[in-house]
Amino acid sequence: MLWIKALHIVFIASWFAGLFYLPRIFVNLAMEKEAMVTERLLLMARKLYRFMSILAVPALALGILLWVGYGIGRGPGNGWMHAKLAIVVLLIGYHHACGSILKKFEQNLNKRSHVWFRWFNEVPVILMLIAVILVVVKPF
Repeated sequence: MLWIKALHIVFIASWFAGLFYLPRIFVNLAMEKEAMVTERLLLMARKLYRFMSILAVPALALGILLWVGYGIGRGPGNGWMHAKLAIVVLLIGYHHACGSILKKFEQNLNKRSHVWFRWFNEVPVILMLIAVILVVVKPF
């Protein structure tokens, strides 16, 4: 089980690296006016989105294995797990929102400012903070 936990943490950290960095590319895309630079940023964003999508699969699968297979977070006194699962659902939604935003940039349909993307970039940081507190502290 410790190997599964370790791998789960590694894949979560790797997935979050993408969730943190892709919106930073969006900030630059929202400010950029030069076509060549925009194309380079779009290429980076596409590759990163594809890579972080691949990383999300084992992160989620290992988490499900720990929960269902090993019983972590199951039974009475584990309300923290329900809250953590809600955070996971929000993160999956955020991940898909990043894909939708990327498509808008590819189609030159983005209407949001770089300031909006700077705030959007803070969402996974807050969600990760809450998830870590839930897992470590287990407040309920």
